[in-house]
Amino acid sequence: MYKIYDKSSNKMYDNHKDIVDSFMEYSHKRLKYAKPVTIYFVSDLDNSNNPLGKTAYYDHGAGIIVLFTDNRHFKDVLRSLSHELIHHAQACRGEFDHGPETGEGYAQKDPHMRKMEAEAYLKGNLNLRDFEDKRKSKSIYNNISIKVGKKWLASLAKRIKLSF
Repeated sequence: MYKIYDKSSNKMYDNHKDIVDSFMEYSHKRLKYAKPVTIYFVSDLDNSNNPLGKTAYYDHGAGIIVLFTDNRHFKDVLRSLSHELIHHAQACRGEFDHGPETGEGYAQKDPHMRKMEAEAYLKGNLNLRDFEDKRKSKSIYNNISIKVGKKWLASLAKRIKLSF
């Protein structure tokens, strides 16, 4: 349900392919968007030098997400991706069919678009947080069971009065 192109000078996607692909699968299951999405990881040094430059954008007509990667932490780029995936899900639901204005200040001028942005901020951040927590808890359990074994884990649980 997605295609990704890494055009960034720092090879953000190429360096974190396993996490991004896992996040995309997780997000698709949760957001249930019906149409494929194309994602570009790009570099734009002029944009990155602007303190209020773009972090990402979504083209609802084409189903394209563009993520700016220069001078950004990978997790912040994922947060932008999650936000834009909410917009993609909105587009798949027909939320942009009325031809909304998306120029400068659109989220302040158009009450419908204000709601779309609020949903993208809230659900986008929660989507990433839930993915991260699930991934961390799974990897923590896997690391413990692999490194110390089930007997040690059961012994530890008994000492600290845990049941599982």
